[in-house]
This record gives sequence, C-alpha cells and structure tokens, in this order.
Amino acid sequence: MATRTDAPTRREQILKEAARLFAERGFHGVGVDEIGAAVGISGPGLYRHFAGKDAMLAELLVGISGQLLTGAKRRLAEADGVPPEAVLDSLIEGHIDFALDDRPLITLHDRELDRLRDSDRKLVRQLQRQYVELWVEVVRKVYPELTEPTARSAVHSVFGLLNSTPHLGRAGSLPGRGATAELLHRMARGAFGAAGG
Repeated sequence: MATRTDAPTRREQILKEAARLFAERGFHGVGVDEIGAAVGISGPGLYRHFAGKDAMLAELLVGISGQLLTGAKRRLAEADGVPPEAVLDSLIEGHIDFALDDRPLITLHDRELDRLRDSDRKLVRQLQRQYVELWVEVVRKVYPELTEPTARSAVHSVFGLLNSTPHLGRAGSLPGRGATAELLHRMARGAFGAAGG
C-alpha cells in the first residue's frame, strides 16, 4: 500500500510495475520481459526475485488483502477509548487510501483472482472475510439497530463504492486526491447512515 515512506525495494518495484501492467493488459497479455523492462532489468532477471508471473500475482493479491487486514487491526488498536464513529471514520480513511493509491490492484483482483492457485485464492478470501468482520463489528457499534447480516451487506456495499475508483477515470481527470477522498468518505458514511436509518 502507499503508506510507506522509505524507498521501495527492487522486489516492490517489480510488484508495482507487474500490477500496473497486469491491470492494463491482463495477466496473459504481459510477459516477464515487459515487466523486467519496466524496472530496468532483463526478463530472466526477474527469476532472481520471483518463481514466475504466477508467484507475482499471488504475492500481489494475497499481499494487499493481508495489508488491508493488518492496517485495520492497527487502526482499531490505536483507537482504544475513541468513540465508535471516529473508529469507523478511521477504517474508511484507510480503505480510501488503498482505493486511491492502489487502483491497479483493485482491477487486478476483479479480473485475475480466479487465476490464483486454490490455496492462494482461499487465503485471499480468508483474509478478506476477517477484514469484513472487523468492519461489521465497528458498524454495529455505530448503528446498533443493524442486524449482523444487514451490517455485513452494508460493509460489502461500501467496499463496492470505494473500490469503484478504477472506473472514475484517469488519475489526472479526478478533482484532486483530497477532494476525491472527502467525497468518497461522505458517500461511505451516507451509505452506512442509509442502512441504519
């Protein structure tokens, strides 16, 4: 995710370019030579870092699901004693950061998740379920009238809204990151409010 401030490693550079290229042209539309060229190494040089394209795809999709879950757990730990509304706002902000800064990974997930080995796909789904359940718990504290199934549906709906960022147009065509983040935040809270109202 884009929260790191230190320089990316070669491995992280490869993953970032692989995600971009896979999102633009599809997993099978990109060769290792193109990924290597995007980071300034030969295609075969990628094999010093990854066993192949399948390994890159798995690391990207398992990795982002794990990062989202870890980030949400960290936000909850830091929010001890904070009102539930502020905790929900923090979760929304974290997901918006992902949705705006890692747009190729959203596209990649939508298009290529089925290409993962069964074990990797199951791990992605397991991490995602844990992430959803953290949100459900917080949403029910803010909107106690919601049943658990309704809260879960609302969380999935808000994820759909926030993860629509790849369809908003090119990054330069958006009203600016700050304004887009504020808009998405208002819409997410509005959706939860509608579910609870």
